[in-house]
Amino acid sequence: MSTETIDTRPSARLKQKWDDLTPTQRKLLVVGATIDAAARSAALVDLSRRPAHEVRGPKWLWAAALPVVNSVGILPAVYFVAGRR
Repeated sequence: MSTETIDTRPSARLKQKWDDLTPTQRKLLVVGATIDAAARSAALVDLSRRPAHEVRGPKWLWAAALPVVNSVGILPAVYFVAGRR
């Protein structure tokens, strides 16, 4: 019999190590991260080139939030849909 305890808390089940992922899960993670990074970069480039009067809300707030907020691609989409005039 094993004396190892298993943590069944939801947060413990969500934390997996890279080695525990299947090759398909690894590929999906890399593709998703690449798409997210590209969307954030595109939003930041657009924001830097767009005049302040064409941006809804303060430019500095968008510029601070886009690279920092972990949004899984949602924040760049919000910027492109609702953040521009």
